[in-house]
Amino acid sequence: MMSSKQSTQQKILDAAQSLFAETGFNGTSLRQITSLAEVNLAAVNYHFGSKKELIQAVLQRYLVTLMPRLDSEFSALLAAESPAPLDKVLSVFVRPLLELNQVYPNGTRLFLQLLGRGYTDVQGHLRWFFNQNYGRVLSQLTKLMQQACPNLPPSELFWRLHFSLGTIVFTMASNEALTEIAEADYKEVIDIEGVILRLLPYLTAAIAAPSPIVAQDTQVTQIS
Repeated sequence: MMSSKQSTQQKILDAAQSLFAETGFNGTSLRQITSLAEVNLAAVNYHFGSKKELIQAVLQRYLVTLMPRLDSEFSALLAAESPAPLDKVLSVFVRPLLELNQVYPNGTRLFLQLLGRGYTDVQGHLRWFFNQNYGRVLSQLTKLMQQACPNLPPSELFWRLHFSLGTIVFTMASNEALTEIAEADYKEVIDIEGVILRLLPYLTAAIAAPSPIVAQDTQVTQIS
């Protein structure tokens, strides 16, 4: 009986994540999910309660692996005697993200696509979900970023983190096409780990770039 229950839940989760990643949270109906999973609507309501809770469950299958690892890594960096440089903070994500491929085939790419969907589809409940369950980890990351970029105002850091997320989501969503172009045009064979490692220096430079707002404020002060 338990095996049957787990099998039904698994089928629903697999179908939901596939459709959510492809067409978005708003663009996917429960009817589409139940059709792909070959279950009835009552099964979704029984196992998950609502579409919002199903969205959270799809992300949670990855977060239970990712977040404890990040929590441990962030705690170690914060306990160090001196602030960690930005490239070291960002490099913390590499191994935990790649381990998501063990949760589900292509799990790294799928998770990042799903995370991006949470922003583009304006899923406000996910902000509550993350803060409720992983607020400590998010606070640690914010503190590390502020320590690594002390000259950036909090508002500017907010924008840059979200610009970075957009870059990551686009790269993961286009990963197959990009790697095919790289191989055809530049004879370069690169896997998902290679893509992430190539992305990190770009994000480090972009996040840490001088703030135009700070520069503008400095000019105004000098003129005054």
